Amino acid sequence: MRPPRQMTDQDSSLSSSHTEEEEEETMEEDGGGGGGCRPMMAPAASLLGVSSTLHAVIRIKQKYQALKKRRQEMALAMGGLPGAPARTSPKIFTFDAAAAPVSCFPPRKKKRKRRVLYPYRRRRKAPREEQSPAEFCLYLLSAILFVQVYNAIENLDDHVIRYDLEGLEKTLRREVFGQQGAVEALTWHLKDFLSTYVHNRPLVLSVHGPSGVGKSHLGRLLAGHFRSVVGEALVLQYFALHHCPLEAEAPRCAQQLLSLVSEAVELGEREEKIPLFVLDEAEHMHGQILDALLGLLAPSQANQFLNAVYVILGNLGHERITRHLLRNASSHELLAPELRRHLEGRHPLWAEVNVVPLGLLERSHVTECFLDEMSREGFYPDRSHMEQLAAEMEYYPAVGGREYAVTGCKQVVAKVNLL
Repeated sequence: MRPPRQMTDQDSSLSSSHTEEEEEETMEEDGGGGGGCRPMMAPAASLLGVSSTLHAVIRIKQKYQALKKRRQEMALAMGGLPGAPARTSPKIFTFDAAAAPVSCFPPRKKKRKRRVLYPYRRRRKAPREEQSPAEFCLYLLSAILFVQVYNAIENLDDHVIRYDLEGLEKTLRREVFGQQGAVEALTWHLKDFLSTYVHNRPLVLSVHGPSGVGKSHLGRLLAGHFRSVVGEALVLQYFALHHCPLEAEAPRCAQQLLSLVSEAVELGEREEKIPLFVLDEAEHMHGQILDALLGLLAPSQANQFLNAVYVILGNLGHERITRHLLRNASSHELLAPELRRHLEGRHPLWAEVNVVPLGLLERSHVTECFLDEMSREGFYPDRSHMEQLAAEMEYYPAVGGREYAVTGCKQVVAKVNLL
């Protein structure tokens, strides 16, 4: 007898594979595969021409896929139970290991999570701009310009302070009654001209108004103030009827006036001060004198003649002033242009000057004149007595609730002297 042949590894593997095939057939007969979907395979009739070995391989593959599918379903079913052992599929005959499991349901699309951006923990500094050397030069130039302008303004203030124009304005407001507009215009021109020493033309102010409104008094106040700040030699008061009463002496008077002006301006040039010339009674000045004054205002004159202030006083055009105020009591702004046009037709001198008109005085202004004169003479200022004296003056018919005096304050001194 032959001894029994020992089982080799190949026989054992074949027997195990037959065992697994029988188990799979048994599971298929018992309804294996769960309710899962099986992949559709070609019918056996299509494989009749294939060799038996290849047919066996295909059958093994189909049964392996069915077994694998069932084990996966069992693993999913037992995955929720605690202590259930994890099942793994065998690693033999894994022809489609990379293939995805077949499912009856369409794959779900995974939602793409938005990327969460977190702020930086450290604060980033802005890039530092490089400073150009030109910027420093610009700052330095601005500082130098500011200092120069500041020094210039300080010098202007010092020059104006020398003439004490604030004190002059207070004096005029206190002493000249009813002419606040004219006082403001006069002081404005003086401040604008006296703020510097070098000029291209002299300042000429022509003050006109009816009789008794304070023209001569204004000239005396200006002359007295400038004598106190620049000296007696730099102030000239010229009265036409006193210095040149006869028309035949007009040429000589003109030359005399020019010599007086030349001496004053030369002294002012040496002392760096601006002289003042007050020319009163302009209505009595002859043509030669007006021509001489016009020559002094020419820009071609020497520098010392350009640094001077001329104040011309007179009642030229007083009819125009009176008529304008009696017709338009509230329109004092239009008085200066109208008076200027009238004076330009008289002589070309008034085309080169600044015209400052003086208006008529009201009853209240006349009362203030009585108060001032009585205080100067030492009388007790009785209000009722002053109003009684003011009522004795002659007035124009009331216009717009205002009563203008015919002679202004001209007769106030005579009436106070009779007390």
